Amino acid sequence: MAPALTAHTPTAPHELGAKKAFLNHEAPKHIYPDGIKTSGQHPPLYDQLHPYEDFPKEIAGPTVWNVNEYKDHPEQWTHVFSEAEIKEISDTADAFIASGTPLTGISQETFRLHDFAQFLSVLRKELIDGKGFILFKGLPVQQWGNHKSAVAYMGLGTHLGYFVSQNAHGHVLGHVKDLGEDSTAIDRVRIYRTNARQFFHADDADLVGLLCIAKALEGGESDLVSSHAVWNALQRENPDVARTLTEPIWYFDRKGEKSVGEEDWIKTSVFYLEKGDAPRVYSKWDPYYVRSLTRFSDAGLIPPLSDAQQRATTILEETCQRLALHMILDVGDIQFLSNNHILHARTAYKDFAPPAPRRHLMRLWLSTPEEEGGWKLPFHDSKEKKRGGIQVNDNPPVAPLDAE
Repeated sequence: MAPALTAHTPTAPHELGAKKAFLNHEAPKHIYPDGIKTSGQHPPLYDQLHPYEDFPKEIAGPTVWNVNEYKDHPEQWTHVFSEAEIKEISDTADAFIASGTPLTGISQETFRLHDFAQFLSVLRKELIDGKGFILFKGLPVQQWGNHKSAVAYMGLGTHLGYFVSQNAHGHVLGHVKDLGEDSTAIDRVRIYRTNARQFFHADDADLVGLLCIAKALEGGESDLVSSHAVWNALQRENPDVARTLTEPIWYFDRKGEKSVGEEDWIKTSVFYLEKGDAPRVYSKWDPYYVRSLTRFSDAGLIPPLSDAQQRATTILEETCQRLALHMILDVGDIQFLSNNHILHARTAYKDFAPPAPRRHLMRLWLSTPEEEGGWKLPFHDSKEKKRGGIQVNDNPPVAPLDAE
């Protein structure tokens, strides 16, 4: 089904002169094939944050949806690839592979779609300004194998946004897979590399994509919720929590994924307002990155979570669970969603015993910059093509075909 149209201020180090050229847009192409470097994680522009009193009592519009609208109507958020669409995607992927271009060189120019590009253009607006999610079904990943599947997937993604680095290693193609890491060591382990439950959160990019390569024996299912519906519920039921979540008193852990000279954490809010007129409510949240900071609070470097913050964390998760849409990704399915007004979660899972493949999702983080229809965020990199993401020093982009 086609989507409907519907503290001190940090210096902006990438802006030069009146023309506001960005150094990250002039990255050396022998390191960054498209000449664009991921901006990375940054604190907000504190002087552009709004007090709670400026936030709306209630949000209206297409970004506010109720689970009852969709739970029995998957045709409203699902698109099954047609034979013609698969052929166009397949032919384009084959041509890209034949060109010898590395995966990190995929762009709209190197992965040209014609008919399906029109669908993706409409979808991009729906993800950014509409309900914020879609589930594609039927990419023949088992027939194509990981390489061609990755090319096709990244090719589709580049018509929605610019891919950004997802970790310190520069991975622009991520792999959500249980690598046996300790899920309780949240100060150094990224939860997507374990089989543990992921609580409701947003990733460090405007859009996130997940392509299912292999399913788990049980669990590993997806939940998502409109953060605008969550905001409305908080304003009605727990306005004190809503207020706490708008205050720039929240420290988020970098888990060691930082460049030289950067702090080990970012101090920020959970809910923001956009810049400009008629600003929308933007959310940025991951409880694992908030609860993992005890090594710093115990040392007196940052304050521990207050009682009000602990309460807000609990009520936010409970509200998300109550309002969430449950979704199961089958092999060959692709989920795309907005991180700006959608929070998502994953249930814990158990893999099949060897030699069966482990649960495996390929992940994309995509940027939709302000000057190309994206949200006007209160961050200095809002107009950069590859805003957000995780960039450590000058590490180059990498697109491994499996987890490393």
